[in-house]
Amino acid sequence: MRIRYQSGRALLAVALALATQAASAEVVVIVSAKNACGTLSTAQVGDIFLGNSASFPAGATAVPVDQSDGSPVREEFYGKVLGKSAAQVKAHWSKLIFTGKGRPPKEAGDSAAVRKLVADSGSAIGYVERAAVDASVKVVFSLH
Repeated sequence: MRIRYQSGRALLAVALALATQAASAEVVVIVSAKNACGTLSTAQVGDIFLGNSASFPAGATAVPVDQSDGSPVREEFYGKVLGKSAAQVKAHWSKLIFTGKGRPPKEAGDSAAVRKLVADSGSAIGYVERAAVDASVKVVFSLH
């Protein structure tokens, strides 16, 4: 009995450590490796994802791509870059949609799906966990 209890506690500790590590993964904003955009500021990224700007600083079209609703990466991005909760961002977009002034970013799923969509499009911009970055995309902003 004692051995089972201790091994159960050990498994719980490992699971908690992995969950903490996943929750604190570095989030970065990416564009296609072919995109001419260099680095972006917090304000520039925020403007693109809130529909206040539809272009990169050099004038090329910027098409934002969100992760799935409820994604921890999405929550971290909204909180740290936009300074808003998911509910506040949803309310913001509802207002813009109602007034005909914008459409929310396309949802692409998880970091791998966002990376693929961004890599295949010269105008897309998205956010992923740094571990998902490969040569097909480049980092233009880091949350940490």
